[in-house]
Amino acid sequence: MQNRNNINRIDALRADTTLPAEDLRALLLSMTQEDEEYLYRNAREVREQYYGKDVYLRGLIEFSSYCRNDCYYCGIRRSNEKAQRYHLTKAQILECTDTGYALGFRTFVLQSGEDLSYSTEEICDIVRAIRAQHPDCAVTLSIGEKTRAEYEAYYDAGAQRYLLRQETSNPGHYGKLHPPELSIENRKRCLQDLKEIGYQVGCGIMVGSPWQTPDNVIEDLCYMKALQPQMIGIGPFIHHKDTPFRNMPDGTLTDTIHLLGILRLMFPDVLLPATTALGTIHPLGREKGILAGANVVMPNLSPKGVRAKYMLYDGKICTGDEAAECRRCMERRIESTGYHVVVSRGDHPNFR
Repeated sequence: MQNRNNINRIDALRADTTLPAEDLRALLLSMTQEDEEYLYRNAREVREQYYGKDVYLRGLIEFSSYCRNDCYYCGIRRSNEKAQRYHLTKAQILECTDTGYALGFRTFVLQSGEDLSYSTEEICDIVRAIRAQHPDCAVTLSIGEKTRAEYEAYYDAGAQRYLLRQETSNPGHYGKLHPPELSIENRKRCLQDLKEIGYQVGCGIMVGSPWQTPDNVIEDLCYMKALQPQMIGIGPFIHHKDTPFRNMPDGTLTDTIHLLGILRLMFPDVLLPATTALGTIHPLGREKGILAGANVVMPNLSPKGVRAKYMLYDGKICTGDEAAECRRCMERRIESTGYHVVVSRGDHPNFR
């Protein structure tokens, strides 16, 4: 049965892209199944105004599992002696992009832990090489907190997008998830630098992370509203057995897709992934994300031999598939939702 108050809130959010905190809290906590269906229908209509039925592929290359940081939730944290470490060479990364290009990928996402063994010039050299071999493609970096000068160097080398999830925007909550040497203030400084340099910027949070409250999520929404990122990546918290959070409850599919629908109405033209974590927590998680307003998926192009080593959380899917298998599987899954994969860079409308 529909809750008329929630229907009014959804209508208001679609019309104005903002709501008072108490109304956002109600949408996070009190929606019936009928309210959810109404939210997702509106979210799909809004995303189709900007992107039609298109879903964009991002070819994910996880090129190093070394990390200097010790985030309490992460399977590749530096204190995890059981983590399997590797890093790919420039030649291996370029082989991944060549494979991906032949499969129709026009964006490559280079993701790693904060591995200090790669110098700034080495990262720039890899970016320049990818752009030289595939000039019609976009390069996205997701390699953590850097200085402004480093971000400028990557940008000058040809990287046009950068993903840096803040995970939570509240300093107290951030401190419960990270060691003292990391701060939300520096994370936000990085995101602001990236925006000012001219990147298409992606931020985002873990849904259901330990000690997260509805007020934390509302604070996250307010922070992102002020930042105005081009991409927002959210996924459920999933524990890893070799971290301090091994016994913490995981986030839920329901909470995550609720938030996807809300984000689509708050940020009508944002690029919004249906993440691997969603597919890990539920067999149809990514499809449900697409039907809640998402329009990006990120199949894995990493060499098959290293995929199981980049284990941020337990149970990660698609670690044994070849790149072509991932591509075909993803296309079938997207088609089952009534949407379709396109061969495109998939830029934000403001950067086309």
